[in-house]
Amino acid sequence: MLALRPTCECCGKALPPDARDAMICSFECTFCEVCVLSRLGNVCPNCGGGFQFRPIRPKAMLERRPASTDVHPSGVDEQQHRAFFERYSTIPSSER
Repeated sequence: MLALRPTCECCGKALPPDARDAMICSFECTFCEVCVLSRLGNVCPNCGGGFQFRPIRPKAMLERRPASTDVHPSGVDEQQHRAFFERYSTIPSSER
């Protein structure tokens, strides 16, 4: 079950469970669409993977299985991300 993390790990923007701009990698690293497309270039700064839009949990299930309230620190190590980006940006995310 997805944790549905509450904020972007880059800029700190609130991403409630029904956010349509929340994106995740396969490890559930969570970022907003703006950061993924503009700052990160669709390369996760934590694992090098690509992103997909996070699904929205049905409200009835959200009551039984609430979203996480654990906020991960925001901010991206630009030097580390640059290394990931150089390594992975030319490889399609499905082949990384």
